[in-house]
Amino acid sequence: MTNADDRVPVVELEGIGKHYGNIRALHDVSLAVHEARVTCILGDNGAGKSTLIKIVSGLHGYDDGTYRVDGEPVRFASPRDALDRGIATVYQDLAVVPLMPVWRNFFLGSERTTGHWPLRRLDVRGMRATADAELRKMGIHLPDIDQPIGTLSGGQRQCVAIARAIYFGARVLILDEPTAALGVKQSGVVLKYVAAAREAGLGVIFITHNPHHAFLVGDHFAVLKHGEVELDAARDALTLDELTLHMAGGAELETLKHELERVDSPGLGALPQPSGTA
Repeated sequence: MTNADDRVPVVELEGIGKHYGNIRALHDVSLAVHEARVTCILGDNGAGKSTLIKIVSGLHGYDDGTYRVDGEPVRFASPRDALDRGIATVYQDLAVVPLMPVWRNFFLGSERTTGHWPLRRLDVRGMRATADAELRKMGIHLPDIDQPIGTLSGGQRQCVAIARAIYFGARVLILDEPTAALGVKQSGVVLKYVAAAREAGLGVIFITHNPHHAFLVGDHFAVLKHGEVELDAARDALTLDELTLHMAGGAELETLKHELERVDSPGLGALPQPSGTA
């Protein structure tokens, strides 16, 4: 049986660097994304996660390193270029129109039409049927495909976006903090469909700051810190506790622990006491 790591990655970053003036956002970042695997990218705010996904999705360019798709070096000029190569991004603030029906949002920007000019019109029946069928393939059963998407829960809206990306030919799905604003139950719904996307053969890049969510679905983990990869490990190479420690800044916590313990060391003597009034 061929190991996933022996195959050419769908997306591969090698030594990627990005600068904004004198600010170094990313430095020497390497990452490989394989089909049918979930690669989790973790890090605190300011770690470089947003910059990284903007590069992968074609929104921003890069200054150093090499970006490959199917082994071929690429430089995307726009997200449309990335989408043409099968790389789709689902952002945390979903680009949906809340008052429009679910099926209209499913085809938003890619509407089907029927008939010939000047009698060309939207293929409402076809789009409704397709949206319903594709959502059901993902295990999403809505009582009414015509209901406004704004009436769905946050988790359901995320899942509609995932199903949409798969339908329109995504091979790599980038999920930007999909569970960040959700409760436990709705987060579970989204994680279920992240796993479903993997089972459908997609390579998934799951951006998150929650190691518990990452460990539930992840096959490989990369922790970013100050724009650099602080940890790069497969699932079988670490535990949830180890991942959480890296995410929490294990080295900094140890340093802080030793600094705090100094107040009890014999050489320091008693801490000064506040003077009272006679």
